[in-house]
Amino acid sequence: MSYQQASIPVPESLAELLSDALMEHGALSAAIEDALAGTENEQPIFGEPDMPQQQVWQQSLIIALFDEHADVARIIADAAVGIATQQPEYSVETLEEQDWVRLTQSQFDPIKISDRLWITPTWHDAPDARAINLRLDPGLAFGTGSHPTTHLCLQWLDNNLRGGESVLDYGCGSGILTIAALKLGAGSATGVDIDPQAIKASNDNAVQNEVQAAFYLPDGLPQGQFDVVVANILANPLRMLGDMLAGRTHTGGRIVLSGILEEQIDEMSAIYAQWFDLAPAIVNNGWAYITGTKR
Repeated sequence: MSYQQASIPVPESLAELLSDALMEHGALSAAIEDALAGTENEQPIFGEPDMPQQQVWQQSLIIALFDEHADVARIIADAAVGIATQQPEYSVETLEEQDWVRLTQSQFDPIKISDRLWITPTWHDAPDARAINLRLDPGLAFGTGSHPTTHLCLQWLDNNLRGGESVLDYGCGSGILTIAALKLGAGSATGVDIDPQAIKASNDNAVQNEVQAAFYLPDGLPQGQFDVVVANILANPLRMLGDMLAGRTHTGGRIVLSGILEEQIDEMSAIYAQWFDLAPAIVNNGWAYITGTKR
């Protein structure tokens, strides 16, 4: 059996209405994404304390799935009529049925971070049983170690943690950096994410890796400062979170900022130089991290 997948760009005002209408008229699923994801204009949905709550991207993309015999054109037309709007433009592609579990697993082999640190999916044997192996499977939350920004942050932790530090992983996703910090000797590690699914995934991964970590939504994070603050997110939230992240870093503590494109280094450095003495940025495949010491 194959499926039909429609991609429908819509403005913010129609995203949820049309998505619900598609489901009512026969779509198997309908997800809303950022139409500009992966570009300089990517728009994070913020859920930070004291920041406006924004629920849908201003330029959204509905990804709707239909069975192979569905009349996609009719369903989209009827859904548009149902919410009293003009029929949107869209594109349709065919998705052949596959063993999605096997296909996903085949795309994730063990990843070597250093001679002593590996990320190993649970369905693989550890390539080096003597090394520190993070047992982590791809899930609903970002962060498997395959992305250059995560790789960069893991390398920094591997090279710079000396043991006993308190670590804050802001934007923890799967919890990979939180867990790695503990495996590498941190005295304590705390993860924060705006997505409840990320908190669940992080807790599950901590249990799987037999470490004790604490994970919070932003409003639940207890007061306090940390020796090391890692924020592997995106440039847009990093622009807005500078004062807060600086406030969470001890004087003399270290910050690691990633999710930054190479061309954004100068701008991000100028912002964080208000609070930190910065080292030269490190770049990997067009992505960068910036580190600094709190004054």
